[in-house]
Parts: sequence; C-alpha cells; structure tokens
Amino acid sequence: MRLELTSRTDLALRALRSLHDAGTRVKRADLAAELDTTPDFLARVVAPLVRQKWVTSERGPSGGYATDVSVASVSVFDLVAAIEGVPDESRCVLRSGPCDANERCALHDAWTRARNALTAELQTTRIID
Repeated sequence: MRLELTSRTDLALRALRSLHDAGTRVKRADLAAELDTTPDFLARVVAPLVRQKWVTSERGPSGGYATDVSVASVSVFDLVAAIEGVPDESRCVLRSGPCDANERCALHDAWTRARNALTAELQTTRIID
C-alpha cells in the first residue's frame, strides 16, 4: 500500500463532496470548472464512481452528475479502493514481491501494524467528514 494517493483520487473525493453539497444535478462542464480540471478527465475519474452507483450520470442538455443520499456512508477507504484498486496486502514494502513466510523482511511486522491502522482509519472516515 502506498502512503500517497494519486490526483485521480483527490479529484474523485472533491467531485463527490461537491456533488453531495450541491444536492442537485451538476453539468459536467460546470463541475470540471469548479474543480479546475477538464471535462474529459473528470469523466474518466467519475466513471468508477458511476459503476459503484455513488454517482448518476445523465446525457443531454439537462444532464450532468448527481449523487445518491447513500454516498454519505462511503468511506475514504471505499473511494481509494474504487479509484486506485484494493491495496495488495501481501506485497512487501522492501522487496518486489510478497514477504517470504520463512524470511520476512525487516519491516514486515511494523509495516503490517501501520498498514492495518491506516486501513482502519480510512474505513471509519466518511468522505463527507
């Protein structure tokens, strides 16, 4: 698990919060302008949120993006997993593959505790908090 997130996750978080605060459908171009990005990049970032059913997307002159009330229960961990993918807990922080069961790396235990604490915190933090 990386200890940094990509700009895609940052944009997805800001988009969800903005849509939640708006409480109504927002045109893609308007949301992109508000978030200081392009409409095309925004569409690519919002696509996983639509697949998760946290955002609805409508085409046409009256279209745009909107969130469901249930988005308030989405955790930061859920968002990171949707955008970045689920962290690979078996991957060693020092080696290119998994830690060997017989020869664990020097940071294995400390890293496992830190990763578990971070994951627990992200799972209990809601995106609208």
